[in-house]
Amino acid sequence: MRARIAQSKRLVVKVGSALVTNNGAGLAHEFIADCAQQIAALREDGREVLLVSSGAIAAGMQRLGWKARPQAMHDLQAAAAVGQMGLAQAYETTFIRHGLKAAQILLTHEDLADRTRYLNARNTLHALLGYGVVPIINENDTVVTDEIKFGDNDTLGALVANLVEADALIILTDQSGLYTADPRQDSSATLIGEGRADDRQYEAMAGGAGSGISKGGMITKVRAAQRAARSGAHTLIVSGREPQALRRAARGDVIGTLLYATESPLAARKQWLADHLQLAGSLVLDAGAVKALQGGRSLLPVGVVAVEGDFERGAAVACRTPDGKEIARGLANYSSSEARRISRHATHEIAALLGYADEEELIHRDNLVLL
Repeated sequence: MRARIAQSKRLVVKVGSALVTNNGAGLAHEFIADCAQQIAALREDGREVLLVSSGAIAAGMQRLGWKARPQAMHDLQAAAAVGQMGLAQAYETTFIRHGLKAAQILLTHEDLADRTRYLNARNTLHALLGYGVVPIINENDTVVTDEIKFGDNDTLGALVANLVEADALIILTDQSGLYTADPRQDSSATLIGEGRADDRQYEAMAGGAGSGISKGGMITKVRAAQRAARSGAHTLIVSGREPQALRRAARGDVIGTLLYATESPLAARKQWLADHLQLAGSLVLDAGAVKALQGGRSLLPVGVVAVEGDFERGAAVACRTPDGKEIARGLANYSSSEARRISRHATHEIAALLGYADEEELIHRDNLVLL
């Protein structure tokens, strides 16, 4: 299983507040610089890396002189707004030293639940990776409500892994990994080397919440591994205080806890598309488009002869033959009204018909599954 990590080409790395802020004492510039150096080395190895970083609230608390995490929502949001400035600046400065460009992306869980915003975020992240940029992602703590009190960037890391079809999620934390019990309370607890991400026994072993700075604890990391596995991503929980922990984890060294997915990213995503989406409409295809889809190609507007139903961009739709047989389903890059306007037209005509052209395909092959 560790060999699968070594073969991973796209990695999501999540770093916790305790590491980024030196347990709340202020931004840990030495750790941030070391993290950037390791990511730069992974990039030189041909890996794509997305960084999900906690620390905005903790950094803001330090800048504002607060010793304890506040309870009031407006205080948490204020701390996040203040801390995010320093956090982004610290990453920007360190990545520049390695000749890398970084981009700040602030998301909420709602951004990834809404299909239109999901596609927007996905396309933006793919574009950044294509340009060789390292996306640095954080939860938009200045505007979220319920999510903010859970410190749940572990879940955000898993959602990003789902979003970009990452091969692996590496969670750098202040613990060595997942133990059979809380090692701070049970001296007989032993480190779990690896196991299935969907093994429910690990939730009981994970225990409760984390420290006053990091509110997630091990339980959110176990649940993040379960979520990441839905799109086929393996999860490694590793101590970020270990020397070169990220590089060692990425090359398959036996370090931390590996909670592995049982399906490949492509197979898991296709399963999700096939079984877990309610269809909002249908696209009726001509014989040429049917043949193209069956050959593994994307669906272009020119092959669509009719659009049925009313749906928004990002909705799940069926692809049907002229006699009504469903042969595929996927996520539409255009709404039903837009699809009707561009159907039967070539790709180069989209901009003239709509006034813009977000995508060349009506459904990209990565967002389409044959039935």
